[in-house]
Amino acid sequence: MKKSLLAFAALFVLLIVGGAVWLHGNLDGLVQSAITRYGSAMTGATVKVAAVKLKAADGHGTLKGLLVANPTGFKTPYAVKADTIELEVDVASLTKEVVLVKKIAVIAPEVIYEKGDARTNFDAIQSNIAQYLGPSTSGGPGKKLIVQEFVIRGAKAQASAAFMDGKTVSVALPDIRLRDLGKAKGGLTPGELGLEITNAVEKRLILAVSFDKLANTVGGALEKAGNAIKGLFK
Repeated sequence: MKKSLLAFAALFVLLIVGGAVWLHGNLDGLVQSAITRYGSAMTGATVKVAAVKLKAADGHGTLKGLLVANPTGFKTPYAVKADTIELEVDVASLTKEVVLVKKIAVIAPEVIYEKGDARTNFDAIQSNIAQYLGPSTSGGPGKKLIVQEFVIRGAKAQASAAFMDGKTVSVALPDIRLRDLGKAKGGLTPGELGLEITNAVEKRLILAVSFDKLANTVGGALEKAGNAIKGLFK
């Protein structure tokens, strides 16, 4: 991907939305509803989560079966799937202005990066998120967050382009580990944190896949296959 897997931006912001609702004392079902409602509104795509389990007593939580579909106009079935997302929050910080998130771990997510005629599905999602957040993500009241550790482990990715008509090829992705997000600034709003994670992931994954190479490789293979078929009818 000439650009990074920006679909992860949707996933990150969804986590933050779920966490923000949790911090205000809501129950598991309300967190699940919030992720579905606000996640879909932010990304401009259908967002689902199968289950949310949060333990306010010790600050641990798990999200199961998160799915971020593609915006309208793309042929692949989804942008991001993550069966398990683990959260750990410092309970003592919940009553303070800055909440300390000890860890967010995204376990074995699946990503499909599709390039359409004009832009990628990740570009579309990122644009929708930015539009939803508005020109400024720092204004207004509310808690700020510091994330001590953010981990993406065992990720799998597929790439697709318009000429592939929904078909994909697999690409390898490294594990990603980010530390002390928001610490230097004394905390970040959910919007600021989502954008900072997006930018950090983009820098790490910018060389993951080149669509030019994909076009040359897959396009060349398709051309050879077409020529071979034509040869059968000579």
